[in-house]
Amino acid sequence: MKRYWLLFSQTVTVLLAVWFVVATLKPQWLHRRPTLASIVPVFDVSGIGRTDAVQASSLSHAAKVASPAVVSISTSKAPQRPPHVDDPWFRFFFGDSFERQPQTGLGSGVIVSPEGYILTNNHVVEEADEIEVQLSDGRQALARVIGTDPETDLAVLKIELTQLPVILLGDSDGLEVGDVVLAIGNPFGVGQTVTSGIVSALGRTQLGINTFENFIQTDAAINPGNSGGALVDVNGHLMGINTAIYSRSGGSMGIGFAIPTSTTRYVLEAIVRDGSVTRGWLGVEPQQLNPELAQHFGSQRAEGVIITGVLQNGPAAAAGLRPGDVITQVNGQAIRDVAGLLAAVAALKPGEPAEVVVERRDGRQTLRVVPGRRNPNGNSR
Repeated sequence: MKRYWLLFSQTVTVLLAVWFVVATLKPQWLHRRPTLASIVPVFDVSGIGRTDAVQASSLSHAAKVASPAVVSISTSKAPQRPPHVDDPWFRFFFGDSFERQPQTGLGSGVIVSPEGYILTNNHVVEEADEIEVQLSDGRQALARVIGTDPETDLAVLKIELTQLPVILLGDSDGLEVGDVVLAIGNPFGVGQTVTSGIVSALGRTQLGINTFENFIQTDAAINPGNSGGALVDVNGHLMGINTAIYSRSGGSMGIGFAIPTSTTRYVLEAIVRDGSVTRGWLGVEPQQLNPELAQHFGSQRAEGVIITGVLQNGPAAAAGLRPGDVITQVNGQAIRDVAGLLAAVAALKPGEPAEVVVERRDGRQTLRVVPGRRNPNGNSR
């Protein structure tokens, strides 16, 4: 009996030792595998298979749709030759040290038409003597400038190739803060690159980048070389043309700006049709209304755009606009700030009458104005 008890105690001791070792080193061996009924889902995947659930969180579809239409742009500009470059005495004393290499630049662009039209930034191709476009499939072609619009920093190029991939222009007015977007371009010349982020803000103005500003702000990484590239939504539709970044180092800091398609579509159509963009002009000097200006001009309004100056013999003066008028509407469009007034006036067709609603001390009046043609280097509003 004593022998059986000794055997039992030794067996229990060994089993306890084994249990302790397993519990310390492999505790999962001691737990029962959960059954399907015991798993509580943290999100609803009813009707979605595993593959679909993985694809739903991927942006590869948008990248595949949009990337073929995004091109790399290389520009070159011949250096200026000194006036006495062919003088033998000049060469004798200075040699050939004054001969400079051509200036080169890199950027991106987006094919928006099967006919070969490409949207890019004006600053990418400005003053370039030669523009070369490289497609994602490896094809290369020289491009010619169809037209530029420095006031929005947009340019339209054209290449003579067939079977071109084309991006679909989306509705940038439907974007909301928080929407996921992709930035596609050729940063630093490393090759086509796709980055992702969200729409950080809409309608950014008064940044001092362009005359007409209505930027989409995004935290998708945008770097030098991305200028002129595409900002697309999760469907691969073009939402904007990447233009500028806020940076203290020269690289991305999560604050990038793109020109929305609501602007690029208008500029593209005007340049392809007319070779340039024609905008309206009134000849006024507007300012954002504040308490000091309201008191000075005797205005009863607390906000809006007040006219502080009217150009003599300009369209506004001929229509009867005068300093102290607060413009509330232009052709039925409500005016809330100076940027809005600038955009509304620019959209007017020169020579075609438009209605301008103003508020004065003696009440509201509707004036009929015949806008002139805006000269980017001269008149402004």
